[in-house]
Amino acid sequence: MKHDFVEKKVGLMAVLILLVISVGTLVQIVPLIFDAQVRDPAPGIEPYPPLELAGRDIYIREGCFGCHSQMIRPFRVETERYGHYSLAGESVYDRPFQFGSKRTGPDLARVGGLYSDKWHRLHLIDPRQLVPESNMPAYPWLATREVDPRTVERRMRALRRLGHPYTDEDIAGAQAATSGKMEIDALIAYLQGLGTNLERGR
Repeated sequence: MKHDFVEKKVGLMAVLILLVISVGTLVQIVPLIFDAQVRDPAPGIEPYPPLELAGRDIYIREGCFGCHSQMIRPFRVETERYGHYSLAGESVYDRPFQFGSKRTGPDLARVGGLYSDKWHRLHLIDPRQLVPESNMPAYPWLATREVDPRTVERRMRALRRLGHPYTDEDIAGAQAATSGKMEIDALIAYLQGLGTNLERGR
């Protein structure tokens, strides 16, 4: 039989496997490139303001995405707990995406506005003070490190080259928006913004 021949030729089998995977990938991905629902921002979604952008970088640096996904799946059990399921258009300005699949902690896609800034500050410095059973590590150093406005400006310029619609005024305002702010303030600003743009756009 023909499949016996293919199975005995490792090199040929490897080429055929790569071919099948390549065709399958193209069939799945290429249509999405031309789908406006995936490519264009959802109503109300805008690039991150400077302080939230700095907070997002801190979120990534500290590995928060390893325990907290930001993707609510379209299942009743998820939407009843976390809110409206995630839309592709919500994440067009996320580089890299924070979808994730691991939930050691809760999904954070709609956490914005659910808790006060004070709650977030206490939770980041000592999680077990607010949630005794939490296994989240503490991040007290975030309250002692200042945000570097120059880094935020460079990041915004780089994102503009990738297509984010930051204006010269937006970039110039990064200095005033982030000067004197601690890293914990930036991370809280990022968390408080998650999911709120989509609500404003409805």
